[in-house]
Amino acid sequence: MNMNKNSITNNKGISTLAVHGGETPDPQTGASSPNIVMSSTYVVDQPTSFSVTNMDDDTPYVYTRWANPTIRQLERKLCLLENAESCLACASGMSASSGVLFGLLNSGDHLIISESNYPGTAEISRQLLPKNGIDVTPVDTSNPENIKNAMRDNTRMIWIETPSNPLVKLTDIHAASRIAGEANALLAVDSTFASPVVTRPLELGADIVIHSLTKYIGGHGDAIGGAVLASRQITSEIIGGGMLHHGGAISPFNAWLIMRGAATLPLRMRTHQENAMQVAKFLESHPNVELVRYPGLASHPQHELAKKQMNNFSGMITFRTASPQSYAKRMMNDLEIVHYAVSLGHHRSLVFLLETDDLISSSYKLDGKLEREYREIAGQGVFRLSVGLEDAEDIIHDLDRVLG
Repeated sequence: MNMNKNSITNNKGISTLAVHGGETPDPQTGASSPNIVMSSTYVVDQPTSFSVTNMDDDTPYVYTRWANPTIRQLERKLCLLENAESCLACASGMSASSGVLFGLLNSGDHLIISESNYPGTAEISRQLLPKNGIDVTPVDTSNPENIKNAMRDNTRMIWIETPSNPLVKLTDIHAASRIAGEANALLAVDSTFASPVVTRPLELGADIVIHSLTKYIGGHGDAIGGAVLASRQITSEIIGGGMLHHGGAISPFNAWLIMRGAATLPLRMRTHQENAMQVAKFLESHPNVELVRYPGLASHPQHELAKKQMNNFSGMITFRTASPQSYAKRMMNDLEIVHYAVSLGHHRSLVFLLETDDLISSSYKLDGKLEREYREIAGQGVFRLSVGLEDAEDIIHDLDRVLG
């Protein structure tokens, strides 16, 4: 689906694109805000194919699982924010990831993937892809040499997540794109921790960008969605691979909520970063905190890459304590400002313990060197802290009370 039909072009600043991208006043009513088109079906006045595989840019709206005016507006906005040619908005981040992996990989293909990334994606790659005859090699992609050494003649895709969930590792997108390009493989980047304000992977050589729109782009914790951004050729392959037939269509209402949230994304990301920097420095100086990972800190092992690749350090912090289960229980009972809850990128601060044994056994299936390296960083478990938009002093005071 071509997303270039829009009065706002990508030569504008990112704040302007966030507010106006994909949107135009309603031609009939003059409404300034975009409408929500909730209809599941549309009256057509010309012969139209009943197959989604025959859709093109001029196909009228027929059925919302195939295309919808409100969803189309969101897709156009995301294209402008990521400087992408085409976008597919999906029901969730997992729907977007599944669409890429199952739509572009076939039996006999080889996938290289970050050894620690979003657990849902990790479980697809470890548990489901091999059942479809796809070989999967997890590597520590923070070192490009590991990617290069894992390449095979049948490597079809390299999947990286930067910053990674939950260890906040970075991968050099430009270096990974060179390796992929030399092998005629695709580079897919899950940029959920970053958002388009922080990094635009396509401009650094990536072929595909994946977002969980539920997180920073939506920003308010009230709508689930996902997106794939790439060339029209690649998104057409994903559609042809059955993505729309799998039923992963986003609700128009969720698309509208996420589009509204995206308007303030640049403003929110500035505050997320400002708050996270203060909180990260507090945690780094706290006697009961053993390790802090935040790209904006000089202590982050890839701080120089962060300064080069990220326009904003985002709001995601990982930290480790001794006896993490005890601290987790205190957080559940005693936190007032920060919510002990999963997810991230929302206006409120969220923290959650990701226990190492659980992830190693259920999601990552690591052993040998990769398991040892993960445990060296994570210990018994790490707290993933998504720093929100509250006053930084209040977030710090809340954490200080439970950390002792």
